[in-house]
Amino acid sequence: MHEMSLAGSVLQIIEESARTQHFRKVRTVVLEIGQLSAVEPDAMRFCFDAVMRGTLAEGAALQIIVTPGAGRCLACGAAVAMREQYGLCPCCGSPRLEITAGNHMRVKDLAVE
Repeated sequence: MHEMSLAGSVLQIIEESARTQHFRKVRTVVLEIGQLSAVEPDAMRFCFDAVMRGTLAEGAALQIIVTPGAGRCLACGAAVAMREQYGLCPCCGSPRLEITAGNHMRVKDLAVE
């Protein structure tokens, strides 16, 4: 379950932000998770709660925004919506799709005090 290590990385981002911005408590963490990122939102929620115990983010609410996947066909140049990492271009049938959006995860916002 790589979500555990991802939650640890989120904690590192929070702790670094706390050092530079001088806050002591995190109330809400907003994550953007791309539909093609291979991150399961439910697993991330579970891991987030476990990793944040005993930290300045303990008890923080986790909001997840799932962003859609998108790509470009390398054969015909069409911009296409993607629901999975691999597939066929709906315009020409080529399997040569390049992901252009939705394969990331990032901390979008923190509500702190």
